[in-house]
Amino acid sequence: MAIANGNGTQTTQNADESEIVLSVRDVTVAIEDKLILDKLSLDIKRGEILGFVGASGAGKSVLLRTILGLMPKQSGTIKLFDVDVDKASEVERLRIDMRLGVLFQHGALFSALTVQENVQVPMREYLDLPKALMDELAMLKVELVGLPPDAAQKFPSELSGGMIKRAALARALALDPDIVFLDEPTSGLDPISAAEFDELVVKLRDTMDLTVYMVTHDLDTLFTACDHVAVLGKKRVLVEGTIDDMLKSEEPWVKSYFRGKRARQLDLAARA
Repeated sequence: MAIANGNGTQTTQNADESEIVLSVRDVTVAIEDKLILDKLSLDIKRGEILGFVGASGAGKSVLLRTILGLMPKQSGTIKLFDVDVDKASEVERLRIDMRLGVLFQHGALFSALTVQENVQVPMREYLDLPKALMDELAMLKVELVGLPPDAAQKFPSELSGGMIKRAALARALALDPDIVFLDEPTSGLDPISAAEFDELVVKLRDTMDLTVYMVTHDLDTLFTACDHVAVLGKKRVLVEGTIDDMLKSEEPWVKSYFRGKRARQLDLAARA
């Protein structure tokens, strides 16, 4: 695929591909003989915030878990940082894992651990650091996501929904990853908290040079935070592109989702 650069010329496909940090090719996934994904393909470029959207039960979280190696696939290829994860050695796989951060749906914090201890879980798993240094690094991540210092010593049960999502994001950033996977990060949040979380994700992308793969159903997030959108339907990626591309699509589900009454209101507000 060719893309325009700053002087109006087009770069070659090879130059474009060099920026791809995640490549999914012809991936098929079935659960108990039920086909969920059928030869699905998708790319995400470095520094991009991708919004991955689709109807409930379409398989958005299934693809996320398959990419992370938490679910098996029947066929296809997944490359992270140009490495085929199926062919990667144990050392290569470890290096890849250390470059990934994950915020699972609902936060998935360990209830018996404090926020600080939750943030330290990836550090304990992959690094050999003195406790004092881990404490310092964890506090830096807590501050980075906008939590007050005293939140570090609280347990998940003592946090609000928005604070839980921020704490989970701090854990996802524990190892300074290159790409973070966010599964419905604003689900269950009030509109103000959700908007603040979207702003935080964009700010972190810009300051940390992150690539963000975000499973979401939140139209506000798609309109305000995402550079690129991919729509899952019929067990594959139906449409992908910018929000403008989504608004022009004649695919029935995409048209209904992005050009419904609420979507039009959001578009007008975003362009105001």
